[in-house]
Amino acid sequence: MDGWLARALPGFDGFAWPWLLLALPLPLLVRWLLPPLRGHAPALRVPWPERLRAVATGGGRGFDPGLPLLALLGWVLLCVAAARPQQLGPPVAPQATGRDLMLALDLSGSMAEEDMALGGRVVDRLTAAKAVLADFLDRREGDRVGLVVFGQRAYALAPMTRDLDSVRAQLDASVVGIAGRETAIGDAIGLAVKRLSAQDAGQRVLVLLTDGVNTAGVLDPLKAAELARDARVRIHAIAFGGNGGGLSVFGLPVPLPGGGDEIDEATLARIAGMTGGKAFRARDTEDLAGIYAEIDRIEPVRRDARPVRPRLERYPWPLGAALACALLSLLVRKRGAA
Repeated sequence: MDGWLARALPGFDGFAWPWLLLALPLPLLVRWLLPPLRGHAPALRVPWPERLRAVATGGGRGFDPGLPLLALLGWVLLCVAAARPQQLGPPVAPQATGRDLMLALDLSGSMAEEDMALGGRVVDRLTAAKAVLADFLDRREGDRVGLVVFGQRAYALAPMTRDLDSVRAQLDASVVGIAGRETAIGDAIGLAVKRLSAQDAGQRVLVLLTDGVNTAGVLDPLKAAELARDARVRIHAIAFGGNGGGLSVFGLPVPLPGGGDEIDEATLARIAGMTGGKAFRARDTEDLAGIYAEIDRIEPVRRDARPVRPRLERYPWPLGAALACALLSLLVRKRGAA
């Protein structure tokens, strides 16, 4: 059966429901297993039985030997249609567009400073960053995103993936100090570069958000930026933070001497410049949202997906042929009865 269809359908890919072909011998089984129908009328003896036997075996005008063949062919075609023959279509190479982004989020102790406004209330920096990042992830259709968090040490919480729900869950579970109270910017860049090194060239982007200076780790931030440049990883650096905690006068924050950590904007700008990225400064949630909106406008990378051959359903062909056999047998029967 497959060989015949393979010759009739170039690119024949088998049946979706091949088990329905087991119904092919069903009419023969019914004929062999069921007892013949016997009439209950009394027998009639006639003096010319040979003539009646000739009529019963096909000597009459109403019998056509093609009718059983048409019925058998129609049944075979019905079974083939029910099994759903499929044909491979021409190769199609869809183009997928999207970005490969690694997010690096600072979880050092200074991210607990409550100098951000969100929804009419004062919140800490991490809560504000999570809200903006969650909205950023909601717009990542077709993108692959990974998550690195860092404090005294750097950790990869989520690999590069299109399962953004898992990235969002890891982001929501992050708390200040879970990676230490200090800030290891260089180690975070180094870990992100290592994770991104498996990606295709031109698709390696790191978005780094921090509110402090490098105070821990074994890798200097500028040295890490050199490694990123050599690996063709583009870094967008965001310096995030307000004026730090402290007193407020008429609802306006007043910075205290020594309150909050100073942000090393110059180093972040050098890191971004060395790798071909951009440096940003966000003092509130509106600034941060605008920065991520600008990053969102980065030209997506176009890459060719693996060519695929779609499966085309061909059951209408045998189904239509079975219907034609039924109509033809009906016409033959009417002509024989005429």
